Amino acid sequence: MDLRPETLEWKSAYKLIVGSILPRPIAFVSTIDKNGNTNLAPFSFFTAISAEPMLVCFSPMRRGTDGEKKDTLKNIEDTKQFVINIVSEEFVKEMNDCATDFSSDIDEFDVSGLTKIDSISVLPPRVKESKVQLECELYEALHFGDQPGAGSLVIGKVLLVHVDDELYDQGRIDTEKLNPVGRLAGNTYTKPLAETFELVRKLK
Repeated sequence: MDLRPETLEWKSAYKLIVGSILPRPIAFVSTIDKNGNTNLAPFSFFTAISAEPMLVCFSPMRRGTDGEKKDTLKNIEDTKQFVINIVSEEFVKEMNDCATDFSSDIDEFDVSGLTKIDSISVLPPRVKESKVQLECELYEALHFGDQPGAGSLVIGKVLLVHVDDELYDQGRIDTEKLNPVGRLAGNTYTKPLAETFELVRKLK
């Protein structure tokens, strides 16, 4: 079957993307608005870009009803700061509680019961329950349309990395102790460590 995206309604195109690009890591992004109100939301269009400079990116889609920007994107454009909190299985339910499209005056920290902890380099708080937190400043934001289904690419420069002491071993993160989760299609998540295997690259 061959499918041309321009012939599809955006929701169908979205299902193709999220059903094909699997599993996806989750950027649990905390931000703060100009009035000091905090926001916490998960995004599964998320990856790293480079190590020097250390850049990461995630993509908040426009609201499916009216094409409006989500609060996370608005806050980042206003303050130029955010924190990406890596999601572990231990608080995946609380993360999911923050996925609802709440109004901007609702604090998802309160809704989920997750704990705020002060950041060092940026104003938005971190999620204490997260074992790895990336304090970021906005490096660049690219926008691709303003209609429902459109999205933006938010690139952040990592200013500070917080790693739980028990995870950090000789410069490496212990994945088993991090116990991360990934996003599949629909309401399905995955535990990457359920079954793993190793492949060694061939030498030249």
